Amino acid sequence: MIRLGLRLALATGREAAVRLAVIALAVTLGAGLLLATLAGVNAVNAQNLRYGWLNTGIAPVATTATASTDPMWWSVRQDYFRSEVIGRVDVAALGPNAAVPPGVPRLPGPGEYYASPALSALLRSTPAAELGDRFPGHEIGTIGAAALPSPDSLLVLVGGTGEQVSRLPGAVRVTGILAVDPGQCGRCFAGVRPSGIYLILGVVAAALIFPVLMFIGTATRLAATRREQRFAAMRLVGATPRQISVLSAVESTVAAFAGTVLGFGLFLALRPALAAIPFTGTRFFTGDLSLSVVDVLAVGLGIPLGAVLAARLALRRVRISPLGVTRRVTPRAPRAGRLIPLAIGVAELGYFVGRRPQTTNGQLTAYLTGIFLIMIGLVVAGPWLTMLGSRLLARRARRAATLIAGRRLSDNPTVAFRAVSGLMLALFVTSVASGVISTYVANRGVPDSDSLASTTMRTIIWPEEIPSGQGAPSGQGAPSGQGAPSGQGAPSGQAVPSASAVPAGLAGVPGVRSVNVVYANPAGQQPGIVPGLIACAGLPPEFGSCPPGAQVAAVYPDLVNQAVRSSDGPAPPPVWTAADVSAEALHRLPLLAVVVGTDGSTAALEQSRTLLEAAFPQATRPPATDADFASDSTRLFAQFQQLANVVILASLPIAGCSLAVSVAGGLTDRKRPFSMLRLTGVRLAELRRVVLLESAVPLLVVAVLAIGMGFLAAQLFLRSELNYTLVPPSVTYYVLVALGLAVSLGIIASTMPLLRRITGPETARNE
Repeated sequence: MIRLGLRLALATGREAAVRLAVIALAVTLGAGLLLATLAGVNAVNAQNLRYGWLNTGIAPVATTATASTDPMWWSVRQDYFRSEVIGRVDVAALGPNAAVPPGVPRLPGPGEYYASPALSALLRSTPAAELGDRFPGHEIGTIGAAALPSPDSLLVLVGGTGEQVSRLPGAVRVTGILAVDPGQCGRCFAGVRPSGIYLILGVVAAALIFPVLMFIGTATRLAATRREQRFAAMRLVGATPRQISVLSAVESTVAAFAGTVLGFGLFLALRPALAAIPFTGTRFFTGDLSLSVVDVLAVGLGIPLGAVLAARLALRRVRISPLGVTRRVTPRAPRAGRLIPLAIGVAELGYFVGRRPQTTNGQLTAYLTGIFLIMIGLVVAGPWLTMLGSRLLARRARRAATLIAGRRLSDNPTVAFRAVSGLMLALFVTSVASGVISTYVANRGVPDSDSLASTTMRTIIWPEEIPSGQGAPSGQGAPSGQGAPSGQGAPSGQAVPSASAVPAGLAGVPGVRSVNVVYANPAGQQPGIVPGLIACAGLPPEFGSCPPGAQVAAVYPDLVNQAVRSSDGPAPPPVWTAADVSAEALHRLPLLAVVVGTDGSTAALEQSRTLLEAAFPQATRPPATDADFASDSTRLFAQFQQLANVVILASLPIAGCSLAVSVAGGLTDRKRPFSMLRLTGVRLAELRRVVLLESAVPLLVVAVLAIGMGFLAAQLFLRSELNYTLVPPSVTYYVLVALGLAVSLGIIASTMPLLRRITGPETARNE
């Protein structure tokens, strides 16, 4: 039977060859996407492990991969260059046997440093006053890939003396290099939480694979009527159900095996392009996108086995009875009850508006449950909505083609919807993602390049010891994830910086408009006390003004956040409150912050940053602008938007191919009725309109429904989680959707020449 199955699959004419080619193409896409998803998970794990050494100092030495009898001072800081993050590690060995981080042959000594290849290239192409002068000494080599999360990582390992490094923020004595996965380390501040990335990869993969699965299912049903009739005839002449199952399995296995092999080839060909997609915020090394033996076996064996099962299910009617294919009845029309799961999903998300769960796990459970319920509800409600659209089409019909298409869709809306259900889920997912991302960026995005928030460089000193309770105010620390972990501050007794430490040349940097010194308020952290003080003389008007007659005003450390922002948008510069401190006494207070106003030019910002870093290496918050802090999250969301665009561009043409195969299969199965219509005088153009309407109506109905429900889910999530109102995506989103739909319709139109060839008089005569 296997030999007969191979002959039927490979040597029964053009129709069988086309069917095998289409099924193989569909399986190729599915296998390639599945392999890409598995490799993406492996790449996240590989990349995250290379973050591990940057968390050294936050866990006991017993958990490190290497141990040494000689300790060393270790400090990790975060720096910026043109809104790109630079990771800086300062080390000072206290003996000859100190541990060595991965990627370098030895620890750098005082006046030496190692730079990552990307940072090394920047140092060569950038004036030293803007970047190179931040790192004392000279470069002695590059950091190897074993220590770099990404080819684009900007990292520097700087050597120093024990006294120098011990005074840096977050400095700790360590005797080994941490080598644990940051995802398994609750206190680690470098790296990613892979669970969230896995979720994103899973959603993206689902949004891409669902259309492919529908494509595979549609391709498997190609010429289903003719194949069922052939197998039914074999049953009538004595073939057993088992033999029929073997024949169908052989045909499906041949196509699935060929598609799986091609899927591996597709994955390998696209691997360099996949590595450039920043799933975690930075691109991968190509080698990170690897497959384990289990992955290869799971895909290589699982897909052909799945194809065999699909073939058995597709031909179950023939196995039951050889006459089963002749008993065709119109299926029962879908009912409005199919809307219930969709309504439950919307209600579940709506319930949490104003009732946001307090824990991260609670939020994930609440929001993902609602979104998945909506996805299930869309699939369940799709046939009923397609039926409504078809009945409306038939009711408004003014031409025969419109009436025929509407009646046929109404007769079996489930089959019509099946080919576009994967597309609907992909559009829903991308609409949710695009709505959330566009709203987040609109509310928390990078400030305008010419705004005060983007042109002002500031560094927060916040000395460790301030006399008489003059410490930094509660809650005014560095942003989450930036800086050293709690409890790793500089040793007590460190000298308190004063205004004399401000570089004399800072005001002379081209593009610098003002240098503003903020002093610590003697009132300290008492409730209602503004933490900083500034001299009214010379205060630039863009940063606010003092009451008449005041010499000193109470201000916030950075001058910018409160001066130019409010909850309702930009606000005018404030009038600060007068402080009961004399101008003479002000200059004897400890330094709290330095705020530099610039013209926004890159040279002015980076030269100012370099001078401030050299003057205040112990600063709690490195010199930065609001744009620097906002760029991290905004860049990540922009990269997620690129993923959403990839889903749109990939899923819509796949859905179009599925529709094209469905149309071609439907034409093959209906060529006799269409031939009879042509013999009765129906023009070929009318038949083409029937086919186009039968395909286009479900496609457009599904697109509108998926986009609308996606924006609704995004709005409910935003109101619950962030109290934001949905901001519509940019024009790019709508252009991509329109382009994808146009391509899908174009693919459907490409099947129209087939209609002329299969509906000639000879078909009516021979069938």
